[in-house]
Amino acid sequence: MGRKWNNIKEKKASKDASTSRVNAKFGIEIYVAAKKGEPDPESNQALKFVLERAKTYNVPKSIIDRAIEKAKGSGDENYSELRYEGFGPSGSMIIVDTLTNNVNRTAADVRSVFNKRGGNMGVSGSVAYMFSPTAVIGVEGKSSDDVLELMMEADVDVRDIQDEEDSAIVYAEPDQFYAVQAAFKQAGTTEFTVAEQTMLAQNFVELSGDDLAQFEKLIDALEDLEDVQQVYHNVEFPEE
Repeated sequence: MGRKWNNIKEKKASKDASTSRVNAKFGIEIYVAAKKGEPDPESNQALKFVLERAKTYNVPKSIIDRAIEKAKGSGDENYSELRYEGFGPSGSMIIVDTLTNNVNRTAADVRSVFNKRGGNMGVSGSVAYMFSPTAVIGVEGKSSDDVLELMMEADVDVRDIQDEEDSAIVYAEPDQFYAVQAAFKQAGTTEFTVAEQTMLAQNFVELSGDDLAQFEKLIDALEDLEDVQQVYHNVEFPEE
């Protein structure tokens, strides 16, 4: 199937190494999820999902607890979930997901980065059709054959299972996210190397030279924006 998740996650790691940045973004995401329903992950699927993701990024318990307590208490900030789509150099495609309490600011910031870094904003739907919503769940210490047998025994449908470095990575439809996790947990696996619902490109492009350098600066600048939660793209980075 397309590009392996570990390659994508490895490239993200250089930016995600800024723990304060990651924690701040998760704090907002947890707050928003908790405000959508009960601030209890057992009765709030959106919150449960965010907390599963937060574990894989080692977000401190204090950050999680503070965001949930804020949602329980007097927190009255209203955030909008907005998606922007655009193009980078040489056929590269980009999706930017944001959480914002100031729509005008966020739109202006995202547009400014695209313009200054050699990209172009697109209209809604101009890029997203080339990506597939995908659940990605990874575990260490198991082979793809082991995991396939486990999923078959649990009667869980998945798109693909791949051995990637020291993990087995399951790719599934988004609505199978919890079924995949439940199958693992039933078999005694409770720790995941990745637990994401992402937008995975159907086809990838390779960039090099100035195009690659320009694209990396564009992605870095988008990810640095305060309101940006996720950036997805279709670029295959060269192995280092």
